[in-house]
Amino acid sequence: MTEENSSLVFAASPEEKGLRLDAFLAGKVESWSRSRLQRLIDDGDVLVNQKQAKPSYKLHAGDEIDVDLVEVAAVRFEAEDLPIEVIYEDEHLAVVNKAAGMIVHPGAGVSSGTLANALAFHFGLAGAELAGDPGEDRDSRIQNLKTKIGIVHRLDKDTSGLMVVAKTEKVHEALSDQFRDREVFKQYVALVHGSTRDNSGRIDKPLARDRWHRTKMTVAANGRNALTVWKVRQRFGKFTLLEVEIKTGRTHQIRVHLASINHPVVGDETYNEGRDNTVADSDVNRAIESMKRVFLHAEKLSFTHPVTAELIEFMQPMPDELSSFLANIK
Repeated sequence: MTEENSSLVFAASPEEKGLRLDAFLAGKVESWSRSRLQRLIDDGDVLVNQKQAKPSYKLHAGDEIDVDLVEVAAVRFEAEDLPIEVIYEDEHLAVVNKAAGMIVHPGAGVSSGTLANALAFHFGLAGAELAGDPGEDRDSRIQNLKTKIGIVHRLDKDTSGLMVVAKTEKVHEALSDQFRDREVFKQYVALVHGSTRDNSGRIDKPLARDRWHRTKMTVAANGRNALTVWKVRQRFGKFTLLEVEIKTGRTHQIRVHLASINHPVVGDETYNEGRDNTVADSDVNRAIESMKRVFLHAEKLSFTHPVTAELIEFMQPMPDELSSFLANIK
């Protein structure tokens, strides 16, 4: 077995031939519940010989099992009085404008300073409530924590914009169903390198974890389906401002998809392969460095209110650092 960050690689021995994949992993990853491991398999975060498999897959001797332990969430954390911008709130849910640089919820090595910590304080959750039932298994406690603090979906750390959070378990479940059924409208604005040939387009490419860099995603034939739709809002010479709608919610989807068509997002050090450093204008180059974030913002969000059944829509303009950058490159 080898380990790199949160990824594990196993090789099935002759004695393990015939074991179900989920049972095999339950014996190898003792700190994770079997139900959580089954969800990892279903989500495509476990590959057998570089292909997705079902939890019931029967192992063969020599099979290589590649496991990505996605978001090892903290089981307990504290409510913190952190500044958050609440756009809308009623007794059932809230819509917030997440700032770039803020992580959505605690995970491996991060237990404070997240949106979840701030929401726990805003919703008046006490330490005892956040601690959960010690008798529950780890997986159940993690899920209950996320439900209590309303986390339904997320944005990358350096992406800003609109997020909806639930205040009750019933609303959390209803909103989760809407996301799962692709009934939630999410539109982003992204500034990319280069001038797109067309004024609009679709990127329909499956995504999977990068085999060699486990914190990254990549286009892969055996990945999970992902669909991104984009259109040009404005052109700036060597940059293009896009409106981007995602039909699926894969990790880093917009950033990977746009990079795959040779138009990576400005400021994205993970996926633009140093494209920021190729900008000839030194003033623009310095402006990119000073942003200290990716030029990606969740601008519009609409969904059906789980209680009133009304379609509600929100629009949040770009933050100052992004609008100022556009003013500079004009």
